Amino acid sequence: MATTSDIRNGLCLKYNNDIYKIIEFLHVKPGKGPAFVRTKMKSVTNGKVIDNTFSAGHKLEDVRVETHKFQFLYNDGEYYHFMNQEDYTQIQLTEAALDNPSLMKEGEVVTVIINTEDNMPLSVEMPASVVLEVTATEPGVKGNTATNATKPATVETGAIVNVPLFINEGDKIKVETDKGTYKERVKE
Repeated sequence: MATTSDIRNGLCLKYNNDIYKIIEFLHVKPGKGPAFVRTKMKSVTNGKVIDNTFSAGHKLEDVRVETHKFQFLYNDGEYYHFMNQEDYTQIQLTEAALDNPSLMKEGEVVTVIINTEDNMPLSVEMPASVVLEVTATEPGVKGNTATNATKPATVETGAIVNVPLFINEGDKIKVETDKGTYKERVKE
């Protein structure tokens, strides 16, 4: 059993007959009244995100999990296929178990969180950022870096990311996976 003081990003817990993963949390200590924890939780079975508030000291039923490195192999339209880096076993997951599948390219190594009770994969954690090549965008304007203006660009995985005006097709960019936002251009 865990309490509200154990809440952190990535914690998996049983709530309302489902398993949820904590996405965001905020400990609040108002001037008047008891402390509480505001959370945003994502269901690992259907991907639904809910907001919930727990009073301080509330008991939570946490789920024991293990993390393993898996390599993303391919997407067949319905399932995403992964291979364990240690024993080469393969698993398949639905899109609901993935946080930002549009930024995942084949061969990417991710961390899969597995429930130790039944060995079922719960969710996939991508690296903090990924390097992707821009495949389609409007031509860039040299020297146009003074403003924060952006334009849409399609990257090699098919995702659309807003990038600065100076980015051209063929440029490699670093994208933050949690928000899906442009971080920087990568020189090679």
